[in-house]
Amino acid sequence: MSRSCLAALMAVLISAAMVHIDADAPSKTARVNGTIRGRVELRQTPADNAPRVSVADLGMGNTHEPPDRRSVVYLDPAPRAAFERADETRPRLDQRDETFVPHVLPIVVGTTVDFPNNDHTYHNVFSLSKTKSFDLGRYAAGRSKAVRFDRPGIVRVFCDIHSHMSAFILVFAHRYFSLSDRDGLYRLENVPPGTYTVVAWNESAPLESRRVVVPDAGGEVEVNFALGRR
Repeated sequence: MSRSCLAALMAVLISAAMVHIDADAPSKTARVNGTIRGRVELRQTPADNAPRVSVADLGMGNTHEPPDRRSVVYLDPAPRAAFERADETRPRLDQRDETFVPHVLPIVVGTTVDFPNNDHTYHNVFSLSKTKSFDLGRYAAGRSKAVRFDRPGIVRVFCDIHSHMSAFILVFAHRYFSLSDRDGLYRLENVPPGTYTVVAWNESAPLESRRVVVPDAGGEVEVNFALGRR
C-alpha cells in the first residue's frame, strides 16, 4: 500500500474514532429542569359571611379571625410519570382558637392527615365532599383523629359544633403544586422542560390558567396571576 493511501486510511480511522468519542460524551445541550415562580394577586377578597350563631358562641362576641386565604398553583396536567407516593410524615389540620390551621392544605394522594384538637372546647370535624366524605365525631381538647385521602380532588372541611370553622384540602396525584405565602408568592421547582398549563386556585375567585414553556436550558420562568373581579 502506498504512503498516500495509508495516510488516507489513517485519517478515516481517526475521524471515525473522534465521532465515536463525541457520541459517548455528554451532550452540550442536555435538558435541565427549571422553576416556575410568580405571584398570585387577589383583586378583591370578599368579606366573610356572617357566621350562624351556635350554642358554643353565645356570650363570646365576635372573636374569630378571618381565614388566611392563600392560593394554590399547580400544573394541569403534570409531566408524565409525575405520580409519587405520599410522604411518611403526616401533615396536620389543627383546631386552634376555633379555627382550622392551616385554612388551605395541599397534599398528595395517599396522604394521611391528622386533625388534632388543641382548643379549649370540643370539635366535630366532618366533610360531605365527593372526593372524601367523613365524620370524626366530637372529641375533646388534647385528642386527635386522622383521615387518609385516596382520591384527587377538593375536600371542604367543617366543624359541626362551630359553624364559622371551615378549611380546604386539595388532593393531587402529583407534586407539581405550590401553596403561596402571605405575599402571594409561589414556586414550582424541578419542572422538566416542556410546555405546560399553570393553574391558580383560590377559594374566593374562579380558576385562572396560563400556558408556559420551560426551556431545555432550565432556569426560572415567571408567571403571575391576578384573581377576582377586575
